[in-house]
Amino acid sequence: MPHHRSAFFISDRTGITAESLGHTLLTQFDSLDFQRETVPFVDTVEKAQALAQRISEVAERDHLRPLVFTSIVNPEVREALRLENVVLIDFFETFIGHLEAEIGQKATLTVGKAHGMVNEEKYDHRIEAVNFSLNHDDGVKLKDLDEADVILVGVSRSGKTPTCLYLALQYGIRAANYPLTPEDLGSPTLPKILLPFKDKMFGLTIDPNRLHHIRSERRPDSKYASMDNCRREVNEAESMFRHHSVPFISTTHKSIEEIASTIMHKAALGRKF
Repeated sequence: MPHHRSAFFISDRTGITAESLGHTLLTQFDSLDFQRETVPFVDTVEKAQALAQRISEVAERDHLRPLVFTSIVNPEVREALRLENVVLIDFFETFIGHLEAEIGQKATLTVGKAHGMVNEEKYDHRIEAVNFSLNHDDGVKLKDLDEADVILVGVSRSGKTPTCLYLALQYGIRAANYPLTPEDLGSPTLPKILLPFKDKMFGLTIDPNRLHHIRSERRPDSKYASMDNCRREVNEAESMFRHHSVPFISTTHKSIEEIASTIMHKAALGRKF
């Protein structure tokens, strides 16, 4: 008997929807080990039939029915994946019928609406937000912070850059970030460059032990990564946040998605597209 259960996330486009929804469901079974595979762009019956053959071979190998999550629009393509030796979780079949009945209108069944470039204006806004975050990473560009929707502040390696990029890509938020250096942390006073933008600031902090581990991978045996320095920087950053009533959260045990959602909620930010 295998130590895992095979799970396939299959889509006629990028696979993001099937993967996200399927992953969410599978996380509720944390005692099991799932061998996951995402298969995008299955948009013809021929492709689906070839994939179905491969999934059948996996079922014979594992002696367990693979879990197949699909977000395929075309019913004929979906049907080609409906095999006796697989468990098919069809997101379109599950939800579209209920929505059609409630709304009183047939779905268009158009491929690529969720993650395609359907609206160029919205897409351009999202790309502009990503470029803004890249240009304002680690305090590199500070002269137009008034254009930022939020400014993430925290010590080095507390998760500012990936959170800024996620906010930009997923929500269209113009997110800048400013790293608190040892010079900034000498007193609870905010860096002068940030004073005019205090209402846009949001702090990120992290457990000193976790910070020590992250920094040691980057610069081992350095003062920058030492436990004492990590503890001091985190304590002084948090003191600064409290002194100026800057909201902050710990990134220690949170995913980027959780961090971004928390910031959106606590900072009362809205999706920009």
